[in-house]
Parts: sequence; C-alpha cells; structure tokens
Amino acid sequence: MLVIRLRHRWLNRTNQIAESRRDVLEMPLLAQAFIGMAVLPQIYVFTTKLDFADYDLPTRAGWIGAVAFVLALWLLWRSHADLGRNWFQTLELRLGHELVTDGVFKRVRHPMYAAFFLWGLAQPLLLHNWVAGWSHLASFTLLYLFRVRREERMMLGRFGEEYREYTSRTGRLIPPLPW
Repeated sequence: MLVIRLRHRWLNRTNQIAESRRDVLEMPLLAQAFIGMAVLPQIYVFTTKLDFADYDLPTRAGWIGAVAFVLALWLLWRSHADLGRNWFQTLELRLGHELVTDGVFKRVRHPMYAAFFLWGLAQPLLLHNWVAGWSHLASFTLLYLFRVRREERMMLGRFGEEYREYTSRTGRLIPPLPW
C-alpha cells in the first residue's frame, strides 16, 4: 500500500490544489486508519503484547484471507492507476481535475474504499487476533463514514449533473445489481 501511494503522491506532487475540503478530523482519522492497518498488525506479528486477544480459525481461513488481501491490493493499485493525476490522499480537487468514469470506476464510484474494506475483511482472517485482526476494519469504517458523503458533495459541486448521472449508474462500493 505504501509503495502504491508513495509513487502516486510523488507523481502528483506538482498538481496545484483548486479546492480543499480538508477538515480538522481528517488527519487524525487517517492516522487512526494507518494504525489499524499497519501499526497494530506489526505489533502483533513482531511482539507478544497482543497475544491475550488471539483466537483460532481453520487453515483455510488464512488462504481465503490471503486471496482477499491480494485482491484488495490489486484493486487499490488499479484505482490509483485509473485516477492518475486526479488522486490525492485528502479531500482536495486539483487544477484540471477530471471525473474518472472508466476502468474500475466504470461501475463503482469508490473502488479505493472498497479495496480498504476488502483489506479490512482479509486482515482478521490472516491475523487471528481480536485487536490486530479487526483494527483496520474498525478504524477504516470510521474514516469512511466521516468522508464518503463529504467527498460525494465535493464531486457534485465540481461536476454537477455529470456526477449525478454517474452516481445513478454506479454503486458506491460494489457494482449495482443488474436487475
């Protein structure tokens, strides 16, 4: 995740901000999500401090978790690749920002959030610990709930009817059912 994000942050470093919707809660929530997805799992893997919260799962759960984790990383990479110069970590629009509606965005408005939720479901299957396993899903859910409606309002304000039409044919996290 860090390699994907750092590469795109580097590529987009010269993009000028046209509009920012950063909020005082955004950075603490991003930090909390990072702790849940990276710090607590590393504490669990490299120390015994969280052993009190271990649980058992069958071996196949780990394999399912590994497949889900690989899919999450692929979706995260593909989302960044499809967004290109339109991506930034915080709620900001850049000069020349375009509405991306192809690639993984063709049927899902927030595939990057979907990737992080998939990661959050994979983590407890890989780390059999109530704290380290579930920490990412819990912390990312808080960030998502805080951010998704604000992000959609920002996009609607920037792209208007084009974005409204896009939302009518796409799902937020999963593609709409064909019926």
